[in-house]
Amino acid sequence: MNIIEHTDEEILAVALPMWDDLIKYSNKGQYGAFTRHFAYSTLFGLNEVEIGRQFAKSDLTRNLDPNYDLLGIIRRGEHVTVLTRVRSTLKEGEWLGRIVLGFEEGEVKIFGASIF
Repeated sequence: MNIIEHTDEEILAVALPMWDDLIKYSNKGQYGAFTRHFAYSTLFGLNEVEIGRQFAKSDLTRNLDPNYDLLGIIRRGEHVTVLTRVRSTLKEGEWLGRIVLGFEEGEVKIFGASIF
């Protein structure tokens, strides 16, 4: 099964709750909950020290506004990227949020997530 074959509505029905969880658990600094939907291959490649530093010291990733704007979906290969406009409750400005989704062992998993 390839996620790019799904409709926008089907993709967003899965992606947006996952994005909501990423924001919630990033704000709380709960690494285990933050990574619970990540693909195994993604978890295997994470730098745990860097992620820990992010949760401990990043004003941006610990103060994300849970309200965001959907910008769109990009389909490529076996993955989709969902783009959002994200704001901080502490810092002025806007950031680009992205979550990359695909299938792993029959389930939709996160293959990448970041804020630029």
